[in-house]
Amino acid sequence: MANSNEQGKGAGNSQKAGESGSAKGTSKRGFAAMNEEQQREIASKGGQAAHQKGTAHEFDSEEARRAGQKGGEAVSRNRVHMAEIGRKGGESRQSAQRANEHRSGTAARSGSAEQQAKASRQGGKDEDDKS
Repeated sequence: MANSNEQGKGAGNSQKAGESGSAKGTSKRGFAAMNEEQQREIASKGGQAAHQKGTAHEFDSEEARRAGQKGGEAVSRNRVHMAEIGRKGGESRQSAQRANEHRSGTAARSGSAEQQAKASRQGGKDEDDKS
């Protein structure tokens, strides 16, 4: 009799796996099936309850620093990712320099030669005054 029950369970499980919509044979249920807003709302309630109960964990500044350091170390191990970040930073800096050069070049081209010379002389004085 135990054999017939085991066979029945096996047949039921394979039937359920075949009915699900995903490739692995499992479907989202419960918390995972909820939309992100519902998940956040429930998680928030859990966090509030833990704080009221006094069992919630709160990071102190040292613990937060260590956690951030560990995350940074993990990210920095990915050489491709770091190279991409550096490349983007270099491109950003280069485009900012070009924009500044373009603005200063445009300003220098506008006005007469006399105005440009005057602006050039005043630019040097202004920098001296700021120091």
